[in-house]
Amino acid sequence: MSTGARTARKAGVSDERLATVAAWSEAPHFTEEERAAPAPAPVEVATRLADRPDGVSDEVRNTAATYLDEKLLAAIVLMIGVTNLFNRLNTTTRQIACAWG
Repeated sequence: MSTGARTARKAGVSDERLATVAAWSEAPHFTEEERAAPAPAPVEVATRLADRPDGVSDEVRNTAATYLDEKLLAAIVLMIGVTNLFNRLNTTTRQIACAWG
């Protein structure tokens, strides 16, 4: 289990919600606002920037900005960036994610 999942579980996030994070846009366990939260930088977009000519599109960014203020958007983007960094470090050094704690 990832550190993020452990933290979420400790904060009271249900197993149903955790199990459906990957399908956040279709899962019934998320509100419209929560569905917007991953929009500016979901793992698919932030991790695979080279797959699109525009990286994160204005449409995706503007949809998220409808629900989230700049501070929260920045926090989401930073968290995804840090997670991607650790994934790359773990892969490069052959470390098992979260094996240390």
